[in-house]
Amino acid sequence: MSASAFSAPIANVPEWSVTELATALKRTLEDAFGHVRLKGEISGYRGPHGSGHAYFSLKDGGAKIDAVIWKGTMMRLRHKPKEGLEVVVTGRITTYPGKSAYQIVVDSLEPAGTGAWMALLEERRRALAAEGLFDVARKRPVPYLPLVVGVVTSPTGAVIRDILHRLADRFPRPVLVWPVRVQGEGAAEEIAAAIHGFNALEPGGAIPRPDVLIVARGGGSIEDLWCFNEEIVVRAAAASTIPLISAVGHETDVTLIDHAADRRAPTPTGAAEMAVPVLHELLADLDSLSRRHAGALLRLVDQRRGELRGLARALPGPEALLAQKRQRLDLADARLAPALAANARDAQGRLNRALQGLARNPPSLRLARARERLAAIDHRPRHALERVLAVQGERLNGMSRRLDRAPGQGLERLAGRLSRATALFSSLNYRAVLARGYALVLDSAGTPVGSAQAARAAGHLTVEFADGRVAASVDGAAAAGTPPEETPPAPARPAPRRAAKRKEPAADTKKAPLAGAVQGSLFEN
Repeated sequence: MSASAFSAPIANVPEWSVTELATALKRTLEDAFGHVRLKGEISGYRGPHGSGHAYFSLKDGGAKIDAVIWKGTMMRLRHKPKEGLEVVVTGRITTYPGKSAYQIVVDSLEPAGTGAWMALLEERRRALAAEGLFDVARKRPVPYLPLVVGVVTSPTGAVIRDILHRLADRFPRPVLVWPVRVQGEGAAEEIAAAIHGFNALEPGGAIPRPDVLIVARGGGSIEDLWCFNEEIVVRAAAASTIPLISAVGHETDVTLIDHAADRRAPTPTGAAEMAVPVLHELLADLDSLSRRHAGALLRLVDQRRGELRGLARALPGPEALLAQKRQRLDLADARLAPALAANARDAQGRLNRALQGLARNPPSLRLARARERLAAIDHRPRHALERVLAVQGERLNGMSRRLDRAPGQGLERLAGRLSRATALFSSLNYRAVLARGYALVLDSAGTPVGSAQAARAAGHLTVEFADGRVAASVDGAAAAGTPPEETPPAPARPAPRRAAKRKEPAADTKKAPLAGAVQGSLFEN
């Protein structure tokens, strides 16, 4: 029997290499826990290595997990990890095959318990930014050399000493300190009151008005610096008419007053450096500028002097300038005598030709020819004037005839218009109706009465005939105290438009029975 018959049976489970298994575990773990937030205490923290990475562990009461922060993430973290600090980290779970261990790669880190503070801070920042309090366009430049510096900070502590020391070193300036609390209850109200108080100072008053303000505080946690995130402080900083520099906390600490201030300093010492320049540097710059100015003037004078000398060398001398002119004068003198002789000969020739022309054509002959031409054209203006006068005479006669006819035609047109107006007036005059036997009934107010009911309501009436008026009553008896009498006819005048419209269409139809009835009662009277 061969030895192979006693060999171990071959298993059906596939074989993995260690690397393959570690890779599969890594992929599985990363897929399942791609992004997590962990809360724990930092343990075994080892500061950034030469590569810039940081390694530590997160632990709580029952477990521990390794953590790593890469260099790029470490540089942008606001809160650096410290041993024993309880933090909340965000990152992804992965494995380290070299140690067969899993770990979290940290993307962000913040102290535990600050999440709510940060959320509130971000919400307030967005609300104030929407109002335009953080706009860059409204920020004012800090004066280069202020006469007075105002400081809002605690009177005790290292902050005010650092500011005063830095101002004294750079450029000594008068400093006004408004003491306030920079932490705890009521700190925000005191800081806002200090900013408003400095702005309320009148220029040239007993207390000098600062040209720049510094609001400063040392470093601390977000809870310690929260008074500088209060809305009252932010609005006071935004409303300040004095340029304001915020210097709250360290460089990594950012508060809302930093957004509203005109300038933000990383530290209180940096705020003092922003407020004033360095006196020694100014003096050195002034001395350097003075030397450069003097040197520039000297170089300019030397340059102009050299240019003047070069131009002087390039200028010709008096002899060279006059030599050409002298030569031209000699040539002109030599050409003058022949030119005068030629000119005299030419003038003599023109004179001789003129004399010959006069001999051939004497003035008396030319005068006789001119007289003949004048006699030939003398009759033309007379004939033209006669033609113009004839045409104008015809036009004048026509206009005279039209003028003679115009008054008669105008009178005829006016007479026609007058006759038509007279006929129209006669047809519309209500007295023509009265002349045919009708009467006009009026009430006591002189208003025409158009119905029996209106007559009974009026009581006393006046009836107008073509030859006069009489008074009457409705029941046929004469009005009391007013015996009937004839009145002279009223002067002829156009009837009112309304009365004409009411009487004219009814003169022949509806009003005739009423008029007849009234006349019958009058006869009885």
